[in-house]
Amino acid sequence: MLVFSIATPSFAQCGGASWYGPGFNGKTAASGETFNENAMTAAHRSLPFGTKVKVIDQRSGREIEVTINDRGPFVGKRIIDLSKAAATELGFRNRGVTSVCISQL
Repeated sequence: MLVFSIATPSFAQCGGASWYGPGFNGKTAASGETFNENAMTAAHRSLPFGTKVKVIDQRSGREIEVTINDRGPFVGKRIIDLSKAAATELGFRNRGVTSVCISQL
């Protein structure tokens, strides 16, 4: 019996991160699920929904894991929009934006 395995290519990217929540909480995300600003989720322009991503804040060194469930960001050179909870965990919610590196888990 032949068994085939399709490996997911690794993905890494560095750039700006922002966060969102108020005004979107309870609305439908691009994935079809209800957006919850208190969940560890994120928006990315091209990664498939359900992809788990490690996010490292370059300023604080903190790391988190989020699940991609929405599309964005569509502002400047930002590469990821994090939920309010994820931004709080990374410690940049009060600043609004930060520099991160992300990698697919």
